[in-house]
Amino acid sequence: MIQKGTYVMVKKIVLKHNERSNNLPEDTKTKDYMMKIKGFLLEDANLNDLVEIETTTKRKVEGILIEVNPSYTHSFGDHVDEIDVMKSIILEETR
Repeated sequence: MIQKGTYVMVKKIVLKHNERSNNLPEDTKTKDYMMKIKGFLLEDANLNDLVEIETTTKRKVEGILIEVNPSYTHSFGDHVDEIDVMKSIILEETR
């Protein structure tokens, strides 16, 4: 059981795949448009429950509870050799 007031992340479908624009790439058209948002749990709950949270800007949002104490885990991806080449060219031309 996850206690009320715990910092969590929920996910919510904003648009179902059949409600999305027709101008999207084929692989994107088949996916629901989803958001993930963090906030504080307003009632005790378990993972995968439909819950309501309050964000740090005091908005109340309902969604499926997917993570407790979410952390910031992002990167700029894997190393790309071509970017090193571009960097070298830019540095050489700006000297």
